[in-house]
Amino acid sequence: MAQYQSARPIGVGTRSATIDAGLRAHMNKVYGLMSVAMVLTGAVAWAVGSSDALIAIFRDPITMRPNILGWVVMFAPLIMVFAFGAMINRLSAAAAQLFFYAFAAVMGLSLAWIFQVFTGVSIAQTFFVTAIAFAGLSLYGYTTKKDLSGWGTFLMMGVIGLLVASLVNIFLQSPALMFAISAIGVLVFAGLTAFDTQNIKNTYLEHAQSMDDEWLAKSAIMGALNLYMNFINLFMFLLQFLGNRE
Repeated sequence: MAQYQSARPIGVGTRSATIDAGLRAHMNKVYGLMSVAMVLTGAVAWAVGSSDALIAIFRDPITMRPNILGWVVMFAPLIMVFAFGAMINRLSAAAAQLFFYAFAAVMGLSLAWIFQVFTGVSIAQTFFVTAIAFAGLSLYGYTTKKDLSGWGTFLMMGVIGLLVASLVNIFLQSPALMFAISAIGVLVFAGLTAFDTQNIKNTYLEHAQSMDDEWLAKSAIMGALNLYMNFINLFMFLLQFLGNRE
């Protein structure tokens, strides 16, 4: 009787299993880093936002309009994101992680005002809704066989449009424009959550063979940053619809 050998080269199955295990570990690290950043942001925002004395450092206690320091804190996260993208190749993984957590703390300062404007119950409810939506969207991005790469350009154009419209509305203070920005923002960052999750997965699979620990660590941090920003923006836009004002 003829003896047949498997067409699969010896070791392919083992290598595939190793990559699958590595991918799970990589995604767990991404979500772990993101979770720590979320806790840090929430703690800073609550600590500052629940104190009339501390919030007064950044905003008028009556109108909640930002003062000069408040404007600095408002735009600091955006500046830090661009700086992080420019510097990450020159940073060690440990330094990149520290920068990420510093960014999360500054983001907490910029969001502290919501605890003065919205009720605590509505903030908690919106966070819960956001967490459920985020989990579903991220799971879809991870498991779908559909290639989402074509969404990238469209979604980034949406982010730029939202940023410009938000800056304009700082001066216009138009409720109608704010409603439109919030509605579009929910759709854009919902799409980005699925897109970024798939991109994190695919990027790992493309580079898994090299097993460069330093690169993988920084890749996890960048992935966590992208998902963190998607969650924060999704939460803030949903808060405009679900939040009850004090």
